[in-house]
Amino acid sequence: MLIKRKYDNLNSILQDGKVLVIYGPRRVGKTTLLNTYLKSSKLKYSLVSGDDIFIQQALSSQSIKTISELVQGLDLFVIDEAQRVPSIGLGLKIMVDHNPDLKVIATGSASFDLQNKIGEPLVGRKRTLCLYPVSQLELMYHSTPFELKRQLEDRLIYGSYPEVVTEKSTTKKMQILREITHSYLMKDILELERVKGAGVLFDLLRLLAYQVGSCVSHSELGNAIGMDKKTVKRYLDLFEKTFVIYNLRGYSSNLRKEITKKGKYYFYDNGIRNALISNFNELPLRNDVGSLWENFLFIERMKKQAYTNVYSNSFFWRTWDQMEIDLLEERNGKLYGYEFKWKDKKITKGMKLFLETYPQGSVETITSENYLKFVV
Repeated sequence: MLIKRKYDNLNSILQDGKVLVIYGPRRVGKTTLLNTYLKSSKLKYSLVSGDDIFIQQALSSQSIKTISELVQGLDLFVIDEAQRVPSIGLGLKIMVDHNPDLKVIATGSASFDLQNKIGEPLVGRKRTLCLYPVSQLELMYHSTPFELKRQLEDRLIYGSYPEVVTEKSTTKKMQILREITHSYLMKDILELERVKGAGVLFDLLRLLAYQVGSCVSHSELGNAIGMDKKTVKRYLDLFEKTFVIYNLRGYSSNLRKEITKKGKYYFYDNGIRNALISNFNELPLRNDVGSLWENFLFIERMKKQAYTNVYSNSFFWRTWDQMEIDLLEERNGKLYGYEFKWKDKKITKGMKLFLETYPQGSVETITSENYLKFVV
């Protein structure tokens, strides 16, 4: 089954003289999205790879003549793994400035590297999209709400990578996730930064995997694996910029009792998180269902907001005496709080304290019964 993605219709997004930049983790379907679009497109196009040394030389030459010859006669120029090209931003700027009727697509799995290379040169000349593992919003194209709920345990355990979603065998799902985790997860990081070995990176990620939904101290992480605080922060930053984890910060209106210096980390995919700790047990056999549920809801909410152009500032809210709200969204001058509970809908002390502290805010509990409205 070919999964319909949110950005399947790139015609509505592409513009003459502009670069469409598509980011996203490895293996989430960026290349499939491109190939599917190109097969149906009537545009005359060229699809190249940033791994091609001749493409690297041409685009980094800064020669108007050479770059114009590369796209001569084309309506659309597409470059996959664009971050591999030295000075790619300047090359693409020359390309669109001197070929104003040309459409350009650039994809990359390392947002850190690609953003650094294209950011300043392409100011005003690009649009950026991020493709995530398959969202509940996208699965609605293929499934009824009843079917989505029936598949929920599978999403919590095996995640939402396209290959995993379409695979029937649980054994093969696990094999796919282990391959992604061990063969692809570290590739961009090891290329971007000189690291002694992947072992220490996996150790750090495993620690985070066990602390999903908890406030994390960089010093405590470092002490656990024999790494200094600065190195921990640097590696966590790289994990963020290569779409492995997301750092959610604490909210505060300058009240002394609110925690703001620690962060919470979520994985972009539950399956990757479970592969890191080698736990694919069914939900009744697990003691971390609450963490799986919180990670799933946060990431699905993030996908929904990105795909439906809902703009908000996201935080968690926690006090030093352990009162908390899992997710706080600041939109249009208002605060919207969400508590993630797998089954229990009761009002918590944290919810009561939050409403006392911010009487103009609201709080809602998201459970396995009512979650679809929240994510689709």
